[in-house]
Amino acid sequence: MNATFGPARTAPWRDSEEIECVMVVPEAPNVATFVFRAPSGAWFDYLPGQFLTLEIPAESGTVWRTYTISSSPSRPLSISITAKAQPNTSIGTRWMLDNLAPGVRLKAVGPGGLFSTAHHPSPKYLFISAGSGVTPMYSMSTFLWDQGTEPDIVFINAAKRPSEIIFREQLEHMATRVPGFVVRFVVEEPDRWRAWTGYRGFFNQLMLGLMAPDYLEREVFCCGPEPFMQAVRDMLNALGYDMSRYHQESFQAPIETDGDSPLLDDVVPDADTSAEITFSASGKTVSCAQTDTVLAVARASGLNIPSGCTFGLCGTCKIMKTEGEVHMVHNGGISDEDIEEGYILACCSNPIGKVVVEV
Repeated sequence: MNATFGPARTAPWRDSEEIECVMVVPEAPNVATFVFRAPSGAWFDYLPGQFLTLEIPAESGTVWRTYTISSSPSRPLSISITAKAQPNTSIGTRWMLDNLAPGVRLKAVGPGGLFSTAHHPSPKYLFISAGSGVTPMYSMSTFLWDQGTEPDIVFINAAKRPSEIIFREQLEHMATRVPGFVVRFVVEEPDRWRAWTGYRGFFNQLMLGLMAPDYLEREVFCCGPEPFMQAVRDMLNALGYDMSRYHQESFQAPIETDGDSPLLDDVVPDADTSAEITFSASGKTVSCAQTDTVLAVARASGLNIPSGCTFGLCGTCKIMKTEGEVHMVHNGGISDEDIEEGYILACCSNPIGKVVVEV
């Protein structure tokens, strides 16, 4: 039986040749996968997790936009990117969703980027993503799957609601085939008229411990909006994870070279650095270490702050901070609105310098 694949594939694709859209696959609201082939029949050579930069003839003028490759190099006959259009932005992606169809050719540059399991081989991986940050994780998972040996991957993806989970069916299919591929989804809210029996809320330390109890043993890859990645880094730092094994990719700035990697200057409370807490209602000022929580210092000083869970979930220990900064890693027990007003959870807030609270 003969199979027709187009022109003979004698060499890998080079970005001097345009790529041609051959298929558009809807994935979720305002999300689609665009599949491309090289008109010459060239095959695609890249690392899982890398990106392409596309020249897009948008109505307002030509724009260049960078997209993570969602396909796997283990399937080299085509290359795919999966794009999500954000409200009132995403000029390039909006044009693609409205205009890109089979037969349309685009100029592409790449592939590029260092965000790949190829650079960090490990027997065990933990992939954490939010929204369309799932795309490099899906590429790397498919590549590891195609190696022919059972992978050891815990795959965590957060989305607004179940209908917005990208690649849900494909990921669940892999998870049903082998026990070494574990998929966990968390959504902020359910879809109307449909039950959701999985995790709900914002991804936090408690969920991490339940989803991947051996997270300290895993190489972590993270991709999503910067606030999401910051929250992941904060929880891993607080849990004592070896951050040299943490790798992230940004929606806005894919990393092409080691020199482009941003310095992750995260706040990590230091036991050898002093701090000071003033309890204004009680008239007490107490010296402590950055690693002490406001709740622990209050109790040691004979002050009572009502508390329950002591790990940032119940919200019982919410108090007002009037001055200074704290490093707070909570598990959903306080709203963003409360934080903006100055409230903190005493059980999971570490003082950074001098802090004043109404206790």
